[in-house]
Amino acid sequence: MALPLDSDTITHGIQLAVAPVFLLTAVAGMIGAVAGRLARIIDRARLVEERARTATDAEYLAQAVHELRELRRRGRLANGCIALLTCCAFLIGLTIILLFVGEMTGFQSGRGAVVGFLAGVGCFLAALLCFLAETFIATRLLNFRLLRDH
Repeated sequence: MALPLDSDTITHGIQLAVAPVFLLTAVAGMIGAVAGRLARIIDRARLVEERARTATDAEYLAQAVHELRELRRRGRLANGCIALLTCCAFLIGLTIILLFVGEMTGFQSGRGAVVGFLAGVGCFLAALLCFLAETFIATRLLNFRLLRDH
């Protein structure tokens, strides 16, 4: 199978792939942000667990258990967010490949590219919901600490 390598075909293929590439940039930024949040969640959980092991106050232990449950929930949401973002990046990468293959070979990849792109956007939106839920839990936990301390 001969590949047409004229500059117009290549230019058009690149133009088709620009929108998905911008989404990949957003996904990479979000993965970095969520990975940072996950690292902080893990660090906090380790600190709370360490303090709880040596604590003898029943009230503190109950608060520690509550906080660890919330941290576990936040960690699961962050992991889910990262998984959805990774799936999104994979689907967008697949979309870009389909667009180029379709442009270069005449293979009818339009429907597959549309499905891949929309599925990638769907994963991105679901990841945003996970991120939003995680931030709500973090804020609620912060408010709980402020109320407890006063």
